[in-house]
Amino acid sequence: MNSTSFADFDFVEPIRLTLQHENYTTPTPIQAQAIPHLLAGRDLLGCAQTGTGKTAAFALPILNRLALSRRAPVPRKPRVLILAPTRELAQQIDESFTTYGRGLKFRQVVVVGGVSQLPQTRILNRGVDILVATPGRLMDLMGQGAVRLDGLETFVLDEADRMLDMGFLPAIEKIVAALPANRQSLFFSATMPAALAPLVGKLLRDPIRIAVAPQATTAERIEQHVLFVSREDKKALLQNILSDNTVRRAIVFARTKHGADKLARWLDAAGISTDSIHGDKSQAARQRALYGFRDGRTRVLVATDIAARGIDIDDISHVINFDLPVEPENYVHRIGRTARAGAEGIALTFCDADDRGALRGIERMIQQQIPVRTDHPYHVQFSSAPSATARPPVRRPGQQNRRPGGPGSRPFGQGKPSSTASGRPPRRPQQKATQGRRFGAAPDR
Repeated sequence: MNSTSFADFDFVEPIRLTLQHENYTTPTPIQAQAIPHLLAGRDLLGCAQTGTGKTAAFALPILNRLALSRRAPVPRKPRVLILAPTRELAQQIDESFTTYGRGLKFRQVVVVGGVSQLPQTRILNRGVDILVATPGRLMDLMGQGAVRLDGLETFVLDEADRMLDMGFLPAIEKIVAALPANRQSLFFSATMPAALAPLVGKLLRDPIRIAVAPQATTAERIEQHVLFVSREDKKALLQNILSDNTVRRAIVFARTKHGADKLARWLDAAGISTDSIHGDKSQAARQRALYGFRDGRTRVLVATDIAARGIDIDDISHVINFDLPVEPENYVHRIGRTARAGAEGIALTFCDADDRGALRGIERMIQQQIPVRTDHPYHVQFSSAPSATARPPVRRPGQQNRRPGGPGSRPFGQGKPSSTASGRPPRRPQQKATQGRRFGAAPDR
């Protein structure tokens, strides 16, 4: 049932005109496989990472169904519910429905925490067709009687594995229990841990199963490198890397919220326009950080793992793992922020003596060894024998006093080529030429 053109799909005329106006011609693999089944009303189990176009894969059939069965919205009883793990992702899904359905007449609302409930409940009281929500705020509104799910026609659970990581599984099970028996259900997840199997069984009926990429694999267009560095030199190495103007827009990952804020302040004081995003920031502060990064006012965004899953922005040239992730699976999600919409990207991972075990775990998961770069002023050579107590790094001669702007320092990536498996220097990210645009491939909203 795979289609090679959006013209092959049986969409209503307003959706066809929107696709033509945007010059969207070729569906992504998940769109080509999923849309015909969703138009036919089938349940779906999709294994797909962000950046694959999965939001358009479910948004277009949902809008088409609403257009074919127009009726007045019922107060507090939405027809469609899309559940997302983060406020940022919920906002982006809401924006996608606005874009894709601009030729149609329907009502929608996004309900998330961190902002006042009053505007949300007012819109729900007037009635909406589409509700995009995060689990916590939706549970609050259900408990207050501000929203009921017994009239739901379509339910979408997006990024289920991230829901599990964030502890939302009990809330999701309560939400699923409130759904009517007669409905269409869609389940999307980048990975499929065993803990999600019972939920899949409760939610889906005879689903179509689609996997557009092997689970927990890294994108082919991302050039990955690991940089060995002592802990005390990490900040200096980061500043050295960011002094290279080929690093056009970068996300830097920190392990903790406090660490993200501290690193962002340090970079900003060093003259590098930087902001941070994490779960403790207010919704308004998170939106300001994202908009500044998207618009180019901020060149660097320091993020934690949970907050970063909602970042779907084009033209991110570099992802830098300042801290290695606690869970190896998060490495895949982190580096997936770059190399979107057919572009290429670079992922750099800092590894100090204490991180070697975590690095091996990542390499086992992605089933490949990440090439080591040595062409930076802070390279250290660790003892080959790992131990519970890490040994101090061994510096190369003449390296002790190197700092950005000081003797022996140079912008990262200039000078001798990197030490990679292929022996070639790092590629500068570039956009691949395509015929038309792959609709919805990025940003994945």
